[in-house]
This record gives sequence, C-alpha cells and structure tokens, in this order.
Amino acid sequence: METAPRTVPAIIVAIDGPSGTGKSSTSKAVATALGLRYLDTGAQYRAITWWMVENGIDTADAEAVADAAAKPEIVSGTDPLAPTITVDGIDVSGPIRTQEVTSKVSAVSAVPRVRTLITELQRSIAAGAEGGILVEGRDIGTTVLPDADLKVFLTASPEARAARRSGELKGKEATDLAATREALLRRDAADSGRKTSPLAKAEDAVEVDTSDLTLQQVIECVVTLVEEKRALR
Repeated sequence: METAPRTVPAIIVAIDGPSGTGKSSTSKAVATALGLRYLDTGAQYRAITWWMVENGIDTADAEAVADAAAKPEIVSGTDPLAPTITVDGIDVSGPIRTQEVTSKVSAVSAVPRVRTLITELQRSIAAGAEGGILVEGRDIGTTVLPDADLKVFLTASPEARAARRSGELKGKEATDLAATREALLRRDAADSGRKTSPLAKAEDAVEVDTSDLTLQQVIECVVTLVEEKRALR
C-alpha cells in the first residue's frame, strides 16, 4: 500500500533588515531550498521610483508623487530562481538598480500614498501564493505582514555591509568603501526615520547578525528557523 506524500504546511516568512546584510541573496536561496515563492518588495519601491523619474515627476515633491502613485502598473514575478519585475509591461529589473533610482527611492518610499498602494499589492501577492512565500523588505514583519508565521531581521556592522555592497557594485558603479558606508548609513537614517512604516525590527522577530557569517551560514540558519516553525504547525 502506497503512502500518501506528506503535505508541507504553507508558511509565510518575513525577512527584514537594512541594505548590505545579505538579505536578497539569503531570501532567494532559502525560498528556493524550501519550495517557497519569493517577493522582493524593495524592487517594487525601486520600480515606482523609476517610473517617477522616467515620467518627469519631481521625486522631492511628495504631493506630486502621491498624485501619480496609482498610475504605473507594477507586476512582480515570484519565482525565486528568476524573479521578475515589470512596470506597464516593461522589464525594469536592470534600470531600477541604477544610482539615480537608488538615490531617490527613500524619498518616494516615504510618501504615505505610495506605501499604502505598494503594501496593498504586497499583501495581495502574499495571500495568493500557493504553498507559502518568503517576503523580503524593510517593514514586512511590522507593517505589511504582521501575522507572518516567521519573522527574521538580518543585521550586520556598517563595515561588513559596506564591503558587501562595494563588491556588488564592482564593474558597474564601483565606489570606495568609505563612500559606500556613508551612503548606507544615510539610507538607514532615511528608512528608520520616516513617519510611515519605518525600518524596524518586529518585537517577535528573530535577529540574525550576519557580520561574521558566510552567505551559506546565513542561509542554513534561516532554513533551520523555517523548518523549525513548519514542524510546529
């Protein structure tokens, strides 16, 4: 007599933290290993920022940004092996990573109307993900999915984060370590200080300091946390 395959419980995992902590690489690898869908919420904020720049909206004018926020159609693919993001049908996975977008995304992300629209989109994607999803961002555990089954907050020293980010930029828009560190700290201040959905660790999140860990060690740590949570369901 054949035994029916064991059904793995669907699970929603929220991974938050600042830039340079290994968040994206960890999230995609964990989702792949555990058969979860994957959503990079930061890419959505970059996408709407890219649209604002392309359409001549002054990103420093919060009212203008709010008035235009509902116009672009942002679609996120949730395959962790090949995540996609389009705006009005245009693949923007490359353009949203430019320095121009990076320098303006915090201002656009701070506009309440933008956060409301993007949060609604994120919740809709998470609710429709069969088998579970890993959602990566800065306010997932605190605002977007406060009832997530598991919340993880990745952190690292400014020096470790700057080294990683400088490595990512080599061959593209490489900058020296000190400048990268200062840029990260400015982004931290902007994200943590905004009034609407600031970057913060949820009270029930598990904090993982990645400063002295390899990427593989971080991945294994988070996989273990997810598997332990699944076992309790």
